[in-house]
Amino acid sequence: MSIKGEYFSAARFWQQNRIDCNLTGSGRLMSRSQRLLDLIQVLRRHRRPVTGAVLAEDVGVSLRTLYRDIETLKAQGAHIDGEAGIGYVLRPGFMLPPLMFTEEEIEALVLGCRWVSERADTPLGAAARNAIAKIAAVLPEDLRDSLEASNLLIGPGEPIAAGDAELAPIRAAIRTEQKLQISYADGKGKSTKRTIWPFALAFFDRARVVVAWCELRKDYRHFRTDRIAALQPTHKRYPRRRQALLKEWRTLEGIPDQ
Repeated sequence: MSIKGEYFSAARFWQQNRIDCNLTGSGRLMSRSQRLLDLIQVLRRHRRPVTGAVLAEDVGVSLRTLYRDIETLKAQGAHIDGEAGIGYVLRPGFMLPPLMFTEEEIEALVLGCRWVSERADTPLGAAARNAIAKIAAVLPEDLRDSLEASNLLIGPGEPIAAGDAELAPIRAAIRTEQKLQISYADGKGKSTKRTIWPFALAFFDRARVVVAWCELRKDYRHFRTDRIAALQPTHKRYPRRRQALLKEWRTLEGIPDQ
């Protein structure tokens, strides 16, 4: 099925199921369409098959209702593999209309984008503002009003250390899994030249930190961007995937997945 076909298939199931309402396990009234949307979102969070019992608990319905909802989604074009007793997984391709956000999801998007626009580098801040504008353009009027009238604000923070100019090429190197050559000054001011494999970028209140494998130290190292005196892309890929490096680093540092 084409992308356009996937989109209208998803839109069709929203229109067909928007009226029916059920009580969740907690006694909360939920429309059938909202329940199906919630089920799609839960499936999207799992990359491996997940049992019906887990899905039913997450959505807040009985196992019998869960099985019925899965069959409904399949009939409307969702590519869900699996069966009862084994587990289910949603294959890529099923597209929901872009206007299906709850008010809490809209507030989360606005708050996150406002933080990025204030505390990230200039290109990323502009991208955050553009993203909100694109989302607003496809929302129905009542939800668009909620987005534009959001009273969630980002308070002033500590002044951010220098290093804004380096963030865009660092992010590009992370995306393309390419090595960087940097001149770096440690906390005592001693400068060294490094070739690093950047795979993560952490944003703290007053500093940004590159997480990378350092060829000089032959180990994982953390580099504050305000201490990078010079940066040169090498246009050479590093030999491992960035997700593998991130997973290994998290394990060594005892940092749980986010």
